[in-house]
Amino acid sequence: MAALARIGGRYLKPVGVTKASSSCFLTQRRGVATKLFVGGLSFYTTEQGLSEAFSQCGQVVEAQIVMDRVSDRSKGFGFVTFASDDDARKALMEFNGQQLNGRVIFVDYAKAKQTFGGGGGGLPIARGPPRPGEAAATTSEPFNIE
Repeated sequence: MAALARIGGRYLKPVGVTKASSSCFLTQRRGVATKLFVGGLSFYTTEQGLSEAFSQCGQVVEAQIVMDRVSDRSKGFGFVTFASDDDARKALMEFNGQQLNGRVIFVDYAKAKQTFGGGGGGLPIARGPPRPGEAAATTSEPFNIE
């Protein structure tokens, strides 16, 4: 609780409770950031251009275009983070299906990143085909399609 009290000036807001004997901190998240997915972007759209376009709807915290590591070109999609949920909702309704830099863009709420695999947290292991001589799991009966 003491650690929460130290952070309190920035993230927590003390709230009065009706009972005088109990005191507590209720967390209040201020300026919840909302991230939107933007697909169908032109390869010539820059992060600054994306930010300027979406800033018409409210305060843009971050605009990010996903780049291909090999070719260092845009993959044609990106993310825009807004300071408030209302601004993000307004941008979603205003920009979805509209043109930006000559391309029709699609806007939706971004989904959480998915992790693959069990304990490793990385990508699944590609094992390839079995080596000659390794027995695959087979049944003693032939496979019939009827």
